[in-house]
Amino acid sequence: MKPNINVIISIAMGAVIGTLLRYSVDLSFFDIYFPVNTILVNLIGSLVLGMITAYFTFKKPSEWLTAGLGIGVCGGFTTMSTLANDATMLIMNEDYFLFLCYILVSVIGGIGLTSLGYQRVWRWQSNQERSE
Repeated sequence: MKPNINVIISIAMGAVIGTLLRYSVDLSFFDIYFPVNTILVNLIGSLVLGMITAYFTFKKPSEWLTAGLGIGVCGGFTTMSTLANDATMLIMNEDYFLFLCYILVSVIGGIGLTSLGYQRVWRWQSNQERSE
């Protein structure tokens, strides 16, 4: 299958936007020992991705828009590699309690906020369709 150039460009543009947003969060918060910035961007990104996914379930946008917002913006904004690095640093410093808190908040919070975002938009869209 031939790659769609519009999809590739939208992912690239979305990734630039997401990465710049991620960097702006890093600039907005103090650098502290516990990786609050990473938790914040990953939880916000999870919520937004859940909302986008639900919205696009009802509205069938073009492939380039779905990929640009989901893969590009959300993928550029969130960061698995930083999560892994931060977790490793906590282990290396023998801060096992903070490590456990970090992983639990990141994973359970991310899944929970993705689900919350999806459910909220799903209900809103369902109500919109019923009222039409």
